[in-house]
Amino acid sequence: MFIPLHDRNDLKHIKMQYVTVTLIVVNFLVWLITGPIATEEFANAAVLGFGYIPAIVFDYAMLDPSLVVVPEEFTFVTYSFLHGNLSHLAMNMLFLWVFGDNIEDALGHFRFLVFYLLSAAAGALAHGLVDPASEAPLIGASGAVSGVVAAYFLLHPKVRVWVLVLFRIPLPLPAAIPLAFWIGQQFFMLAVDPNGGVSWSAHVGGIIAGLALVVILRRPGVPLFDRTIVSPRAVEHESEPVGGTTTPLPGRKKPPTPWGRPT
Repeated sequence: MFIPLHDRNDLKHIKMQYVTVTLIVVNFLVWLITGPIATEEFANAAVLGFGYIPAIVFDYAMLDPSLVVVPEEFTFVTYSFLHGNLSHLAMNMLFLWVFGDNIEDALGHFRFLVFYLLSAAAGALAHGLVDPASEAPLIGASGAVSGVVAAYFLLHPKVRVWVLVLFRIPLPLPAAIPLAFWIGQQFFMLAVDPNGGVSWSAHVGGIIAGLALVVILRRPGVPLFDRTIVSPRAVEHESEPVGGTTTPLPGRKKPPTPWGRPT
């Protein structure tokens, strides 16, 4: 298990990741309204009204008309803005913050929004296909975020990312290593625990959608498997190429790292 902390993958086509930031803000506001400041009755009604319930979508059950807020087809997307608790929200938004900006950069603002919502819908669809009679509401942005992670894996496998391995060991790794492990873990968990407390099927659906959609929606000229190696500032060497060779720069200090003084 790993937690992404940051990368240094500069934006090339946009000045700021407006859609990524907006999605994070909206998710946080929805969590506040349906969580900490909501009554239990309102929170439950929100989950039933906006959550994705396979049994309703596939006509195995009907929702009380008083709880219907949006057409059932809309819940393929609305579920992704609900979260059960702060840790659930924080983990999804951290992944979106670290990886979303570069996918938005590669696709453009509008196409990234379409990409995100379609990945969410694919996650819901996969969840429903695995257990169409389930009456438990699906909530969380994991399906959409899984699509973002898969797209980053396809576009920037060599970019070094600071990750917290096993929740305690910070390491700068090429994105391909932790992301391949994470993607493989989702497929493995779906195979061994398809009906567990975590919807691994929603993750897998988002991953498959992300891999396909980024190929279709990326800007012209944006390559797959970009070979550019971008390292976080914390792991740059105290040297720069001069005249084709690598020469130490006298008097230059390494920039500080999030982990303390450089060695």
